[in-house]
Amino acid sequence: MSYNSISFLPTLSNSLFSNRFNQIDKIFSTLTGEKPLSELPDYDFIKFDNTKYQLILVVPGYHEHQLDVSIENNQLTISGNIKNNKENQNQNLKYIHKGINNNSFSISFNLYHPIKINKAILKLGLLKINFEYEIPESKKIKKINIEKK
Repeated sequence: MSYNSISFLPTLSNSLFSNRFNQIDKIFSTLTGEKPLSELPDYDFIKFDNTKYQLILVVPGYHEHQLDVSIENNQLTISGNIKNNKENQNQNLKYIHKGINNNSFSISFNLYHPIKINKAILKLGLLKINFEYEIPESKKIKKINIEKK
């Protein structure tokens, strides 16, 4: 039995059109008040089997206490909040290029079945969340023994 029940957000690529997409995304975000998709952290979903998955988010500069992982009504939400460091605010830093996004974020995934998070690990700027679907008994495959008479 296969469970294809994860709602994915569109993936942005570094193509000729991605910059145009980012500009259009920011315009619509300004109009709607929503956070642009381009400001959300990059992520990978890995499927190990029909019930075991791993979600990997790129969260450079975040510490464990600045991240929150929660599940409510089959919705997995990951949020991060970095407060600006006073040392960095007091320095007159002049970035030549600032590409590391340290803004607060919240990203949610609608999972149409209950899940159980086995562990969440933050290492080298990657947040890895291992989880599995809790398949209800009524949906599990049942083997019926055949008696010989």
